[in-house]
Amino acid sequence: MPCREMTFASRADWAAIQGWLEKRKDPDTKVDAIVRDILANVRERGDEALTEYTRKFDCETFDTAALRVPAQLIHDALEAIPSEDIEILEEAIHRVRTFHLNQKEKSWWTTDEDGTILGQMVRPVDRVGLYVPGGQGGETPLVSSLIMNAVPAQVAGVPSIAVTSPPRKDGTLNPYILATAALLGLDEIFLAGSAWAIAALAYGTETIAPCDVLAGPGNIFVATAKSQLIGHVGIDMVAGPSEIAILADSSATPAWLAADMLSQAEHDPLAASILVTPDTELAAAVRAELVTQCDALPRCEIAANSLKSWGAIITVPDLETGAELINLLAAEHLELALADPWSMLGSIRHAGAIFMGHNSPEPVGDYFAGPNHVLPTLRTVRFSSALSVQNFCKKSSVIAASPGYVAEHGAKIARLARLEGLEAHARSVEQRNK
Repeated sequence: MPCREMTFASRADWAAIQGWLEKRKDPDTKVDAIVRDILANVRERGDEALTEYTRKFDCETFDTAALRVPAQLIHDALEAIPSEDIEILEEAIHRVRTFHLNQKEKSWWTTDEDGTILGQMVRPVDRVGLYVPGGQGGETPLVSSLIMNAVPAQVAGVPSIAVTSPPRKDGTLNPYILATAALLGLDEIFLAGSAWAIAALAYGTETIAPCDVLAGPGNIFVATAKSQLIGHVGIDMVAGPSEIAILADSSATPAWLAADMLSQAEHDPLAASILVTPDTELAAAVRAELVTQCDALPRCEIAANSLKSWGAIITVPDLETGAELINLLAAEHLELALADPWSMLGSIRHAGAIFMGHNSPEPVGDYFAGPNHVLPTLRTVRFSSALSVQNFCKKSSVIAASPGYVAEHGAKIARLARLEGLEAHARSVEQRNK
């Protein structure tokens, strides 16, 4: 299983690395027209279109009446999974909620001496739609996706949350998804997948009320649908395939680093796993471990293809140069597998989530620690952030000018308006000073 070997001695070496990684961004433009037709069809025909797509791709016997999962089935799912798993899910939800509570923003106000009040009012959006992928025909329930998307919306105070997920072949939803929804207090769950589910959440149908913000991962059809709906609804982000960068020194354990790289490689053949290190012996040991560990994985073929195409071990002269490369890579996940990771943290400018030290592998953040695992990819961390409470809020500026304010500043405002050729603007203010 070959893994690309590269060197980075200075910024001059970045062009070759960037040129290689840029190829992951090649869009499948054939999907655009297909998704556009799906969106239009659902917008025009509503439940009827949803039922047709679901029969064709998920469940041949699906009926429109089955679109919404009965509340009793959601509650009953708590009895269908082991109690120890319920406890794990409850703790994960608690940890994620505790972290996101720290993100809440408050409305604020200032009052001038003349009585003018200025401020910002923070309010949640009215309704959110969450998409949960089926996961290998519904047999690998993506409970973490539901938790990571639902909790920040709840913390934001969103009063109405809808969830869509494709049904299994027998028309049911995995009980783990239903049980997780029950633990989250969600009772509005619909059986719909892919781009037609996204269309239903955005436009609404006879059964599904339209939403203001959409969130949740999915395949190229889901991602394309969300991107085509920008401007009609808010979205979390258009995420690409997963990626991890690791900056490691001689204190790191090769087997651990290989396991961490493979934890991303098993996601998708397009996932990228990159180790950056000044230690050539460590690099060689990790390379050997990748072969050994990959062979033992159930998803070995996916991981091997990922490493072959988008895996790399890049040697650098020192950690400072490594940090420079890490900032250029601007990865979704970054592990600082260093003896003293805190000494390097200040050098990191671009990373979606940063995992500190040898005992903080990326899956800790995926499932349990608390920070959100919905992160920007493909170097977009240079200007964007993890999913948060703010994704489900909007802010309104509040201006309550006093008579004294208009008297003092009206002429200045009118002058600025006339500079821009807007006479009616100027007169609007001047009317108050007559």
